[in-house]
Amino acid sequence: MSFPQHSQQLKRAARLAPAPCRWNSGLPMNIGVLFVPQQEAWVVERMGKFHRILEPGLNFLIPLLDRIRYVQSLKEIVINVPEQSAVTLDNVTLQIDGVLYLRVMDPYKASYGVEDPEYAVTQLAQTTMRSELGKLSLDRVFRERESLNASIVDAINQASDCWGIRCLRYEIKDIHVPPRVKESMQMQVEAERRKRATVLESEGTRESAINVAEGQKQAQILASEAEKAEQINKAAGEANAMLVKARAKAEAIQLLAAALAQQHGNAAASLSVAEQYVNAFSKIAKDSNTVLLPANTGDVTNMVAQALGIYTTLTKPQAVKTQDEMPSAHEDSHSSATEVLKAEQGSSS
Repeated sequence: MSFPQHSQQLKRAARLAPAPCRWNSGLPMNIGVLFVPQQEAWVVERMGKFHRILEPGLNFLIPLLDRIRYVQSLKEIVINVPEQSAVTLDNVTLQIDGVLYLRVMDPYKASYGVEDPEYAVTQLAQTTMRSELGKLSLDRVFRERESLNASIVDAINQASDCWGIRCLRYEIKDIHVPPRVKESMQMQVEAERRKRATVLESEGTRESAINVAEGQKQAQILASEAEKAEQINKAAGEANAMLVKARAKAEAIQLLAAALAQQHGNAAASLSVAEQYVNAFSKIAKDSNTVLLPANTGDVTNMVAQALGIYTTLTKPQAVKTQDEMPSAHEDSHSSATEVLKAEQGSSS
């Protein structure tokens, strides 16, 4: 037999061999007077039959008849669950181990209910762990470790109630994944991180575009409001200017009317009309090369007479009203205007 085969057989025998019984080794002897330590329970048999359980403190027994058969510790016991293989729901083989926390609740049941309580609870924890892992996928095994621990504790307590042992909690220590599965999980994690980074970047781009659009919208709104205010102010300014011009023109007309109502006002108005009529013909040649002139352009007296005729026609109603009131003033103004025109005709010739 080769050495590797021999070592494998030793390991197999060690796994199949029952765990050592801690309560069967080092039992105290009955000397009549016994002192039981705190947090321990001594199971006494009298002539091979269960007699009683010794409480902590001073106790008396009959030598030779009474025998201390089991010593149970009432403290919390910590047991390492050996590493074992389990197959998940998606056919992934895992190597998993854990820690089991127990306490003896009934020393009588723990002594006579099962041969080796710790070994029985350990095996029950391993089988329950394999069955519970078979119900979960690989991703859920890592996410639901707390629920997995709670399920194992409930299963152990249901079976160990008749053994006088209560499982307080169970914790999974390590979960070993095959290398290829570990690499695929790492790739999945990296892909998920890249996905989240891409999503965050796209969300940032979207928020940036939204902010830019909102800014442009606000800028256009403000620009339109500014243009509107400018147009309103411009219109208000133009309206005020028109009102000022109208008031100035009205005042000028009032002043002109007042001046015309005075003595020799019509003569001055006739002279002003004649001057404007002559100046209009003098500006026509400057503004355009093509000039349309009446036939008697050289006759300045006739032109002035025409201008005066137009003015007289426009002012005839007013002249009719004022003729009765100021006849002498009208004649004086007409004669004075005629004299002025003759003087200008002489100077121009």
